[in-house]
Amino acid sequence: MKTDVLSIDSKKAGSIDLDDGIFGLEPRADILHRCVVYQLAKRQQGTHKAKERGEVKATSKKWGRQKGGGGARHGNRAAPQFRGGGKAHGPRVRSHAIDLPKKVRRLALKHALSAKVAEGSLIIIDEAKLADAKTKTLVEAFAKMNIANALIVDASVDENFGLATRNLAGIDMLPVIGANVYDILRKDKLVLTKAAVEGLEERLK
Repeated sequence: MKTDVLSIDSKKAGSIDLDDGIFGLEPRADILHRCVVYQLAKRQQGTHKAKERGEVKATSKKWGRQKGGGGARHGNRAAPQFRGGGKAHGPRVRSHAIDLPKKVRRLALKHALSAKVAEGSLIIIDEAKLADAKTKTLVEAFAKMNIANALIVDASVDENFGLATRNLAGIDMLPVIGANVYDILRKDKLVLTKAAVEGLEERLK
């Protein structure tokens, strides 16, 4: 499919052909959901920990008679029912990551890109470079393109452009190698440079 390319000044700078096998698919919510769950589970730290019965330092001496006390026959203060005792089946340090085949992850990225095209939220620019790292320049440029919440992807992040976007709330920038389903879907718009389109097509073919 043919799409217009804009300059950073919101002027037409030609057109580009997008691969229908990457940008023209019918988005599948089930594949996108699986990939988002995979990403969020993988980033979860899993460092939560509570001491269990065997890890609590407490007396294990039987403090009452076997019979006649009128209560249960306890012999360990580390039992979960006592104050200061261990947690029964408490959280342990572990990985929350789940498996997802590489083919499914690649397919999910294609569907995420296609979803942005389908909803009209994909913008192609010729390049993402600035002579000076001035946030004001980008604010004015993004206002012309009606961009307030977006992910910008380039082949490699230009230093001045990266510094200028760092102060803008709602604007994130990633290199092609870091493009992922979750970050694409959570932003209102996706801005790709011509170099990013070439990089993504090379990565996903």
